[in-house]
Amino acid sequence: MPSPTRRPTAISREAGAGSGPLAYFAGRLATGLRDVTSDLAALDSTGYWAVVGTYEGEWTLARFDDVRAAPLPTPRANVAWNGPDRGAWVSSLDQSAYEGAVKKIRDEIAHGEVYQVNLCRILSAPIGPDCDPLALATRLAEGNPAIYAGVIDIPGTRVVTASPELYLRRVGRTAISEPIKGTARTPEELLPKDTAENVMIVDLVRNDLAQVARTGTVEVPSLLRVEPYPGLVHLVSTVTAELVPEAGWPELIAATFPAGSISGAPKSSALRIIDELETAPRGPYCGAVGWVDADRGVGELAVGIRTFWWRDGQLCFGAGAGITWGSDPRGEWNETELKAARLLAVASGASSPLE
Repeated sequence: MPSPTRRPTAISREAGAGSGPLAYFAGRLATGLRDVTSDLAALDSTGYWAVVGTYEGEWTLARFDDVRAAPLPTPRANVAWNGPDRGAWVSSLDQSAYEGAVKKIRDEIAHGEVYQVNLCRILSAPIGPDCDPLALATRLAEGNPAIYAGVIDIPGTRVVTASPELYLRRVGRTAISEPIKGTARTPEELLPKDTAENVMIVDLVRNDLAQVARTGTVEVPSLLRVEPYPGLVHLVSTVTAELVPEAGWPELIAATFPAGSISGAPKSSALRIIDELETAPRGPYCGAVGWVDADRGVGELAVGIRTFWWRDGQLCFGAGAGITWGSDPRGEWNETELKAARLLAVASGASSPLE
């Protein structure tokens, strides 16, 4: 494989951040940045890699030399998070535009072009240069804990995630994906549309994994379980597969990216419609964020939802909903509001996420 692009390990963090580049996932702190590459083959080489993939397919893989079990580090100099004002967030699609896009997707469904499309909008607000990703990660850990929470802070890439959704876990030759489709405030508020959505996306994930799986090994050990999260519930399913010998991380990602739950079915049609209707790049939102330990042959990449990232002096966040024939435009807008409300409150410095 090509050698990763080398970068010096003694790069300081932005705005005098002091302690250097780092990543934190699954109770492990990675420091001592060795090199950075965009070559996915590096994930099958050696070392511990922090991973950020944008929805548009741009990958940043950062290899670290020092990886140890540790709590989430204290923000630099104990500086508290100072996020954007609550009223500063601007959406790439306002309510009228979003609801209009939902109607257009329903027209595409009526014409047989697609069955389901995940329609997203990007929210952004000005952020100061001294705002530390670790401080935001600390606030999220307190106000919106998540199983795949993490932070990557290296030159040019600052991402903090509170993702609840597993895009890919790999343990040796076993690949696991756990798509989320179906969101409501309570289990009683889940609709038949949510069940239909989840089943459609599970079928898509099965087909994606089958491209790199040994014949007969794609299975669905769990279908349509209800999982509670802060402020809402999701429908979650699990799909597993055993990889063919020639499939590594590049082949696995090529077969499955972007994740089915944040694209749609059929995926090719959904991606075309997304490109036509959305007005801002998704970036790490709906991409992949996580880690790979190449030495141990294990890794865990979350879908980049409930995720913040820095871009051109702005703090960005995405929210979306799966659109089917049974979708109500106002209801889908409200679902994006529900998904965003708690996280934006935390990022904007509310002492309680429900303020």
